[in-house]
Amino acid sequence: MGFKSGFIAIIGRPNVGKSTLLNNILGEKMVIISSKPQTTRNVIRCVHTTDEAQMVFLDTPGIHKPKNKLGERMVDGALSTLREVDLVLFLMDDMIEPGPGDRYILELLKEVKTPKFLVINKIDLFKKEELLEKIRIMGDYALFEEIVPISADRGENVDRLKELMTSYLPDGPMYFPADTITEQPEKVIVAELIREKALQSLNEEVPHGIAVEIMSMKERKGGTLVDIEANIYTEKKSHKGIIIGKNGAMLKKIGTKARRDMENLLGVQVNLQLWVKVKEDWRDRDFDLKNFGYGPDRR
Repeated sequence: MGFKSGFIAIIGRPNVGKSTLLNNILGEKMVIISSKPQTTRNVIRCVHTTDEAQMVFLDTPGIHKPKNKLGERMVDGALSTLREVDLVLFLMDDMIEPGPGDRYILELLKEVKTPKFLVINKIDLFKKEELLEKIRIMGDYALFEEIVPISADRGENVDRLKELMTSYLPDGPMYFPADTITEQPEKVIVAELIREKALQSLNEEVPHGIAVEIMSMKERKGGTLVDIEANIYTEKKSHKGIIIGKNGAMLKKIGTKARRDMENLLGVQVNLQLWVKVKEDWRDRDFDLKNFGYGPDRR
């Protein structure tokens, strides 16, 4: 059997575990994880290489009915990937019956000729009879080449999923060096780490009107320390104070958590400086969307 390679799209409603699954497969934390929907905004390409295959993953935003221009770009980006890949993974969680969001995606998938897997995540939350019922219900759609139950959080049955993905990929070249795990520039990943920590730390106080821009990222002589300066943008003046917190406590908390992950990622010490700025209604302005990396050229 020759070497296999191909592109795999992971789709599903927000918060079904797409990013958790990718991070489990990669063995490293490369994709932003948060309990909030619409966390992943860009199509982030991650690469997993084994002795038998190279899988290039396109982690798409959750497909949902858009409410603003940012939402439209996210959905357009998700749909466009389905036409460019060799395999589609549709993730669902522990709901027995598909909800409105799942049915919306199932209708879209009827138009896609690409081989499709249904990946049922969070099986640790199912009773056995519930899981069997879910598999029966979804099998009736007759859309999927494989139905694979997993727990992305625990890593359960993920190796079996990788074996099946490999078997469906075409023979092909190694697109990236074997040690590549992402084609995203370090600045993009660093910005996503800051945004992740902000989303996690702020709970429900501040909605998704948060963007992060890396203003500078410079390595000091000797290569043992990197200076990073970044702006956190929010849409409302009232949110600025919440992000900064009393005596700067919240901003310090976000920065400390982000810095730890950056140091693990970059392998050097990081001096991180964060500022919070207001940019009203940036999610509905084409210029700001492109400036923050959500333009058409990043789909």
